[in-house]
Amino acid sequence: MPVLDSHCHLDIVGGDVRAQLDAARAVGVDTVVQIGIDVASSQLSARIAAEHSSLWAAVALHPNEAGRGAATPDALAEIERLAALPQVKAVGETGLDHFRTAEDGRRPQEESFRAHIAIAKATDTALVIHDRDAHDDVLRVLDEEGAPGRVVFHCFSGDVAMARVCADRGYWMSFAGNVTFKNAGDLREAASVAPAELLLVETDAPFLTPMPYRGRPNASYLIPLTMRALAEVRAADLDELCAAVADNGRRAFAL
Repeated sequence: MPVLDSHCHLDIVGGDVRAQLDAARAVGVDTVVQIGIDVASSQLSARIAAEHSSLWAAVALHPNEAGRGAATPDALAEIERLAALPQVKAVGETGLDHFRTAEDGRRPQEESFRAHIAIAKATDTALVIHDRDAHDDVLRVLDEEGAPGRVVFHCFSGDVAMARVCADRGYWMSFAGNVTFKNAGDLREAASVAPAELLLVETDAPFLTPMPYRGRPNASYLIPLTMRALAEVRAADLDELCAAVADNGRRAFAL
């Protein structure tokens, strides 16, 4: 069954883009969303998405970049320009990271997040959120700004309670290879209660490689390992779950 990799960094994976997409397609991953994290990678994402029919782009300034002062007016203006391109289907990854960003970087990080929310609304694109150790503040900013119509929590890292909050608000939850890790019991519980119509899957390649290949570079062709883990956690039929996730991807990114 075909399925979508909702979050991938092909530029960081390296190598030939077409070869990566062909390897993914061979195992049923027929669509990939390539994510930008700064101006240069966002420009690259838009360019390669225009060159490959199975590839779509997301553009943004990563929260850790924003915390270091990257969210200048010129940079945000370029992200908004890119977000209006037809091959760009999301603004992201943006959000908050309280793990890597110190206190003095949190204010510019939050200001950048608010600016990205406004860009997603202005361009009618999905908002792809990076949320690391910042659940309450991410939800607060979304409430204060008013969330765009389509919100995706990339590499969902919350517990059951967070999953239920996202479900109540209609936010998509994208699970990565770390759901297969031995110490990820809370994450598997969250995956078990996430509504099927709000479930997505991703690699975050080259990071978060699923078991049994943890420690090696991740890539879209390994999505089946994460899908099988999700089906097992949810006691769901694998083909039915793949069909649901594929449909969710089309709706979340307006494909």
